[in-house]
Amino acid sequence: MNYTSGLTEARLIKRYKRFLTDVRLNDGNTMTVHCANTGAMTGCQPENARVWLTKSTNLKRKYPYSWELVELEDKALACINTGLTNKIAKQAIDENLISELEGYSSCRTEVVYGDEKSRIDLLLTKNNEFCYVEVKHVTLKIANRLAAFPDAVTKRGQKHLRELISQVKQGHRAVMLFIVMRTDIDTMVPADSIDPEYGQLLRQAVDIGVEVIAYRTSINLQSIKIDTAIPVEL
Repeated sequence: MNYTSGLTEARLIKRYKRFLTDVRLNDGNTMTVHCANTGAMTGCQPENARVWLTKSTNLKRKYPYSWELVELEDKALACINTGLTNKIAKQAIDENLISELEGYSSCRTEVVYGDEKSRIDLLLTKNNEFCYVEVKHVTLKIANRLAAFPDAVTKRGQKHLRELISQVKQGHRAVMLFIVMRTDIDTMVPADSIDPEYGQLLRQAVDIGVEVIAYRTSINLQSIKIDTAIPVEL
């Protein structure tokens, strides 16, 4: 995924009301920008951090600019725009950059499925085989080079795990794909201290046959791309 129109640098003032963020531009002016991340964003919103913004071409938007990247300690970059994660995952699968998910002839998005009326992020097919892929955006860092998911209690994430378990029981392949959207991570774990039920369900899912895969991304001011697989320690 490329930032074709370039990014605008600013400094973070504060995030509030989930979707809004105030920033200070390099010329000293301040403005309110859109934040596409509805999560806790723990550790990803330090005061006065360098941030980068994109500008929408939609003239009807109340807030033309959107917050994309933030610089964290040791110059690490994190992408806070959760709206990009599925697109990056799909592009990587289409380009055969995720070896565990190669060989499928079709990749559809947001397909309705399951007993709890969910929408699967990516549905891969070949012949009469189906692979259900749920994609999660990871930015929480809990220790040196160690990420965790989720950063807040996620009833929705718990539901997705139950749906994947159900698909495995029906004879299909199911995958939980964690996309780590920061550059200073080598390993990830379930965030048991934040959402112990999610951690328990994740381990149960693995025992039943759901596959868990995590990939780190490479992030710079020009692009975000899938980098390398990292271990998930359960």
